Amino acid sequence: MTTTPTTSRAAAALDARRSSIENMLDRVRDALRQMRRERAKITVAALARRAGVSRTFLYQNPNARQLVEEATAAARGQHVRDQAEQTAKNEAAWRERALNAEEVLSRAHEEISLQRTTIGQLLGKVRDLELDLPEDGIQRTVIENTTLKQKVRQLTHDNQRLQERLQAARDNTRFLDKRVAGLEAELLEKSGQ
Repeated sequence: MTTTPTTSRAAAALDARRSSIENMLDRVRDALRQMRRERAKITVAALARRAGVSRTFLYQNPNARQLVEEATAAARGQHVRDQAEQTAKNEAAWRERALNAEEVLSRAHEEISLQRTTIGQLLGKVRDLELDLPEDGIQRTVIENTTLKQKVRQLTHDNQRLQERLQAARDNTRFLDKRVAGLEAELLEKSGQ
């Protein structure tokens, strides 16, 4: 069988087309590897841009379509694994927070119990002191307290009045010092003439 120029050209064209398709498929594989490494979202448009092929090629070529489908399925699986991992991390963090909160709550309950015991003891001491006082002791204490408050008010009032008088005396002294200085200056002027 002899090959005619037409059949050899057709075979060469087919070989070139196969080679071109393989070249495009290699670029698609490389782009997919790079996108997986970068954890980029795999879409037909993004893959076509990265690989330098048309979207039509990715849709119409069965090998390219299979590569895209496998990559998107793997990306979905990776996304699900990432979400599960993130959920596990979040749950662990919340679990730790809950344990910390329980520990703090336990310490707070212990502190409250201790405070209640202390309050009870102090109330008992107050009752004991009240029992030790004679009947009119409370009345006498209230009267003495009132008397002392009145004395404090009177002393505060007297202290304030004395402070005002002291301030007035200081003002008078300053005025008199200025007056004396003025008179001395007049005397010096008259004696210097």
